[in-house]
This record gives sequence, C-alpha cells and structure tokens, in this order.
Amino acid sequence: MRIFMVCLAACALTASSGPAQAPASGVPVFKITPLQSTIKFGVKASVPIEGTFKKWDATLTFTSTDPATGVLDIKIDAASVDTGSGMKDDKLKSKDFFNVKNDPYITFHSTKIVQTGADTFEVDGNFTIRGVTKDEKLQLQVSGVGTGSGIISGIMAFDRKQYGMNSGIPFIKIADRVEVGVSLKGERTSGPPMVLKKF
Repeated sequence: MRIFMVCLAACALTASSGPAQAPASGVPVFKITPLQSTIKFGVKASVPIEGTFKKWDATLTFTSTDPATGVLDIKIDAASVDTGSGMKDDKLKSKDFFNVKNDPYITFHSTKIVQTGADTFEVDGNFTIRGVTKDEKLQLQVSGVGTGSGIISGIMAFDRKQYGMNSGIPFIKIADRVEVGVSLKGERTSGPPMVLKKF
C-alpha cells in the first residue's frame, strides 16, 4: 500500500489537523492545514490497491527549538479508508485486515527524531494496527526549511503479515510490503524557528 501518510512535521512543524495546542513560552508552534494535507496508503497488487484515510488527527510537539525534542503522534480512523471501491474498502475494514470493529484506530507514536540531512529526518516510533504494536521508522523530508511554511512528506513501510494481515483478496494477488505516506502543509504560527544542524 503506497501510503502517503500523515507523517507529520517531523522536522520542524507541529502537525495537527485540529486546533493548535497552547505551547510553552519560546517553543515553536506549527499548524497543519488539513485541506492541503493527506494520509495515503498503497500496496503492490495484481489490481492496484491505493487509497486515503479521510479521518485522522496528528500532533507534533516540541520542548525546545531542537527537532530532536519533538514527539509525533498520529491517530487514524481505520474505518475512514477510501480506495474508491466499496468491495476493497469492506475487505480492508474486515477482521482479515484492519479489523476496525475491534481495533478502530491506527496509531504512530514517535520515540526518537534524528536529523539526517539538511531537510530530512528519521523518526523511530511505535506503530499500532489491528491491536499489534511494533517499532517502525518514518522517513521525512521538509520543504521550505527556515521559512516558517512548507510541506512535510514522508513514507513508512511495513510487512503486513507481521501484524496478522495474512489473508488476501479474492482474485487479487497482494504483496506483503505496505507503504504509508504523509503530505502535510504546515506553517509556524508562533514561537522561534527550529534550530537545525548544518550539513
């Protein structure tokens, strides 16, 4: 699943599809514009399976201007999956895949953010789907670094079978590797700019 998932401002933006939270003094605060942000997914298959999540919430909070102090949280309503096909959506919501009846949310909680380049970041975190949690990595890139406004985009790949999604879809051959991606429009609303490493 080629997912452009909400990987939120892992580098300098406080991503949130909801109202910005009140920050501590001297801490950068960024707001994500939901209408210009998307969380998508995709997986290679004999019949393409790609889609978006219509309902999600994400926040990125900092305790200083150092990106390493950031904590990224993403919460997706699994039942909001939209592939453009009712049959595919129903299958993905079933117990064989997202199991939305018992596990309604897909979440990512970062545990470490590392700047890897002038505008790139690696985010380690706990990824949970179907009630199963494992360590995964989110690779992020931020445009407009230093301007206070930009696009945060990233991809996280995982093996669906490690999360208990072992079934297939009738007459469709599905790969094991799923990609989750995010494309977020962010703008600093208050506080100082982030202090990034020079490369």
